[in-house]
Amino acid sequence: MFCPKCHDRLAPTRTDDGLFYECPLCRGRAMTMAVARRVVERDAVRDLWRRTDSEQCDVGEACPSCCNAMREIAVSAGSRPLHLDVCRSCQMLWFDPHELESMPQAPRARSHWTPEQKERVARAELELQKRRERGSDFGSEAPAEAWKWLPALLGMPIEHEVHPVRSWPWITWGVAAVCVVVALLTFGNIQAVANEYGMIPSQPLRHGGITFVTSFFLHVGLLHLVGNVYFLVIFGDNVEDFLGRWKYAVLLIVATFVGDVTHMMADPRSDVPSIGASGGISGVIVYYALQFPRARLGFLFRFYYRFSWIYFPAYVALIFWALLQLFQLFMQLAGASSISALAHLGGAAVGLGAWLLWRKSSKLE
Repeated sequence: MFCPKCHDRLAPTRTDDGLFYECPLCRGRAMTMAVARRVVERDAVRDLWRRTDSEQCDVGEACPSCCNAMREIAVSAGSRPLHLDVCRSCQMLWFDPHELESMPQAPRARSHWTPEQKERVARAELELQKRRERGSDFGSEAPAEAWKWLPALLGMPIEHEVHPVRSWPWITWGVAAVCVVVALLTFGNIQAVANEYGMIPSQPLRHGGITFVTSFFLHVGLLHLVGNVYFLVIFGDNVEDFLGRWKYAVLLIVATFVGDVTHMMADPRSDVPSIGASGGISGVIVYYALQFPRARLGFLFRFYYRFSWIYFPAYVALIFWALLQLFQLFMQLAGASSISALAHLGGAAVGLGAWLLWRKSSKLE
């Protein structure tokens, strides 16, 4: 589970009252309703749950467990009002720092359990939560959203468990829209357009260097376009949401430029134009996988007429992606592939550098 505030992984903590999860950065805490009833006065917990169903609640944080939007409930406790987040889907509560201590505390009953019994119960609860987070890897159930079958059938990953974004990702969708519009205008004459506005290694400063920008929005065909736009949309929205628009724009621009420069280094005398957004998107992919390493990505495997879903954490998918890039690099240098793995790796290096610089810095702070 991840902190809905700073996206850091929550640390499980065992107590006499049960298992809860604490963020090591902001010290926020998540716990189930069952555990909350042992810590907070039962009437206060019961009233909190009742109000999530009967009142017009504001949309709260993303649930650390199921990632659905929680309901924000205003509670009067002590000298200041509190705004607690409650998930009706999995009955999880989120307490910001010091909110739990401000709630009326439950009376402390003497426990008749031995320390060994408490340890066994706590371990069982922890193992149950781990299994719930992990799910089964191979042969898992299909995603609830029917549209996810289409990209999966094309061999692309789908997001299975990820935090919903808090604001509309304007840059991500804006860049995707421009790529689509440019494609509709140029597909009929793409070769001539690529020769004029693609990035040519032997002529990097053509048109005042603007080809570093124009080449990003050009795509050679429908599959090229769909692949790049899809990866930008499913990974870029979360990265933009975490970094904020300006840092995200810097990441995308610098990754694109470094990807082009790295591609040029393979053969500076080449007159073959390079087009596509994959260098910049590679930076976004790497940042996503490093910032949200436990986000679950699903892949669809087919054996004759039988389909099976398999889910990986994002960091595992990143390892496979990196190995694929190394293979494509070998093919590129051997002259057997027109895919620029060097551009991908250059953009990926920028994604890594940006994560090292900004991994604990987000617009939410």
